[in-house]
Amino acid sequence: MGATRQLRSDGNTPASRRRRTGVSITVPPAQKRKFRERLLKWYAQHARDLPWRKTSDPYQILVSEIGRDTAGAIRAFAFREDAPILDTNVMRVLHRVFVGNGDAKKQKSSLWNLSAAMIPKGKGYDFNQALMDFGAMVCTARDPYCLLCPMKDFCKTYPFTAR
Repeated sequence: MGATRQLRSDGNTPASRRRRTGVSITVPPAQKRKFRERLLKWYAQHARDLPWRKTSDPYQILVSEIGRDTAGAIRAFAFREDAPILDTNVMRVLHRVFVGNGDAKKQKSSLWNLSAAMIPKGKGYDFNQALMDFGAMVCTARDPYCLLCPMKDFCKTYPFTAR
């Protein structure tokens, strides 16, 4: 799991850095810390009981994941590395909280970078699981529970209104 593998699975090779377009998403350190702390606190209370969380078997994790996100999930969940993921829920949460406008799918490169930058050192497993649960349970696609959201005081889309 050396640096070479990490660079490949992150897509962070010299060639991919040259191809990237879009705006970089910068989060102030205090806001990053607040998001991390609140997300992990929320997860400690509300984590879902999912079968692949009871294993570090890469095959079981692979079956539950796909693409670059799958590579990140295997690294984070099977090998406990601080690897980013960007499934649909994670993309939605990061985009709503830190960006707030535009099409999240057109900002994937920036959101991948943000996902990587948000992981607290040594907490990749819990942080990524927390992001997925938070997107599935609170920051849902169609009817998010904004009033219960621990991020609402700095969320770019609070209160969320469907467009």
